[in-house]
Amino acid sequence: MEEKGKKRYSRYSMKERKEFRKIILEKLKKAKKDLLILQNSFSNNQNNGTDDTCPTFKAFEEGSETLSKEQNAQIMDHLQKFIKSLNSALIRVENKDYGICRITKKLIPKGRLMAVPHTTLSIEGKELVEKK
Repeated sequence: MEEKGKKRYSRYSMKERKEFRKIILEKLKKAKKDLLILQNSFSNNQNNGTDDTCPTFKAFEEGSETLSKEQNAQIMDHLQKFIKSLNSALIRVENKDYGICRITKKLIPKGRLMAVPHTTLSIEGKELVEKK
């Protein structure tokens, strides 16, 4: 189907899917590395050297540590969801249905997929979902 001289594709080519796969794998590698760093810091039980400092400072450190652990737990949860989304995107690449909006069923623009390779929604699809 042609629209004003532009050919519309229902799927991305194998070459394009390989390009997306590379981007997804790079993001996946970084996300797994970041998650591992957080998991190690989260489970790190090393003493911060506050044993010989005043009790007020130690209480402050413990409160700060608790807050940091809560923040790290939230970040870890976000990273785990991100990794799951990236793995799902890899499956879509292999199934040849990568880049198809799950709402509009149209091809998601390449620029959007380059920026957010795990997305399943075009901007149009996202706006439709947000209106509901």
